[in-house]
Amino acid sequence: MKTLKEVGIGETCRVVKLHGEGATKRRIMDMGVTKGVEIFVRKVAPLGDPIEVNVRGYELSIRKTDAEMIEVE
Repeated sequence: MKTLKEVGIGETCRVVKLHGEGATKRRIMDMGVTKGVEIFVRKVAPLGDPIEVNVRGYELSIRKTDAEMIEVE
Protein backbone atom coordinates (compact mmCIF):
# COMPACT_ATOMS: atom_id res chain seq x y z
CA MET A 1 0.00 0.00 0.00
CA LYS A 2 1.41 3.37 -1.07
CA THR A 3 -0.01 6.64 0.19
CA LEU A 4 -0.02 10.13 -1.34
CA LYS A 5 2.54 11.15 1.29
CA GLU A 6 5.08 8.73 -0.28
CA VAL A 7 4.70 10.01 -3.86
CA GLY A 8 7.68 12.03 -5.08
CA ILE A 9 7.69 15.55 -6.50
CA GLY A 10 6.82 15.57 -10.22
CA GLU A 11 5.08 12.18 -10.11
CA THR A 12 1.49 11.43 -11.09
CA CYS A 13 -0.59 8.82 -9.28
CA ARG A 14 -4.17 7.54 -9.23
CA VAL A 15 -6.34 7.29 -6.11
CA VAL A 16 -7.23 3.71 -5.22
CA LYS A 17 -8.97 4.15 -1.86
CA LEU A 18 -9.69 6.75 0.82
CA HIS A 19 -9.18 5.72 4.42
CA GLY A 20 -10.52 7.62 7.40
CA GLU A 21 -13.86 8.25 8.99
CA GLY A 22 -16.76 10.66 8.81
CA ALA A 23 -16.04 14.37 8.49
CA THR A 24 -12.36 13.96 7.59
CA LYS A 25 -13.09 11.58 4.72
CA ARG A 26 -15.96 13.80 3.53
CA ARG A 27 -13.69 16.90 3.55
CA ILE A 28 -11.09 15.12 1.40
CA MET A 29 -13.80 14.02 -1.05
CA ASP A 30 -15.27 17.55 -1.16
CA MET A 31 -11.85 18.82 -2.30
CA GLY A 32 -12.16 16.59 -5.38
CA VAL A 33 -10.00 13.70 -4.22
CA THR A 34 -12.11 10.65 -5.04
CA LYS A 35 -11.42 7.09 -6.18
CA GLY A 36 -9.93 6.94 -9.68
CA VAL A 37 -8.84 10.59 -9.95
CA GLU A 38 -5.27 11.41 -11.04
CA ILE A 39 -3.11 13.54 -8.76
CA PHE A 40 0.12 15.31 -9.78
CA VAL A 41 2.46 16.22 -6.92
CA ARG A 42 3.83 19.75 -7.58
CA LYS A 43 5.70 20.62 -4.39
CA VAL A 44 6.35 19.45 -0.86
CA ALA A 45 7.13 21.97 1.88
CA PRO A 46 10.61 21.73 3.46
CA LEU A 47 9.34 19.88 6.53
CA GLY A 48 6.97 17.74 4.46
CA ASP A 49 3.78 19.53 5.42
CA PRO A 50 1.73 20.54 3.40
CA ILE A 51 1.92 18.84 0.01
CA GLU A 52 0.86 20.88 -3.03
CA VAL A 53 -0.90 18.86 -5.74
CA ASN A 54 -2.87 19.35 -8.95
CA VAL A 55 -6.19 17.53 -8.95
CA ARG A 56 -9.04 17.96 -11.44
CA GLY A 57 -7.34 21.00 -12.99
CA TYR A 58 -6.74 23.05 -9.84
CA GLU A 59 -4.04 23.40 -7.19
CA LEU A 60 -4.65 22.01 -3.75
CA SER A 61 -2.59 21.88 -0.55
CA ILE A 62 -3.08 18.77 1.55
CA ARG A 63 -1.83 18.21 5.09
CA LYS A 64 0.56 15.32 5.63
CA THR A 65 -1.92 13.58 7.94
CA ASP A 66 -4.63 13.78 5.26
CA ALA A 67 -2.20 12.57 2.57
CA GLU A 68 -1.56 9.43 4.65
CA MET A 69 -5.28 8.56 4.32
CA ILE A 70 -5.15 8.56 0.50
CA GLU A 71 -4.04 5.21 -0.95
CA VAL A 72 -2.60 5.54 -4.48
CA GLU A 73 -1.02 3.46 -7.24
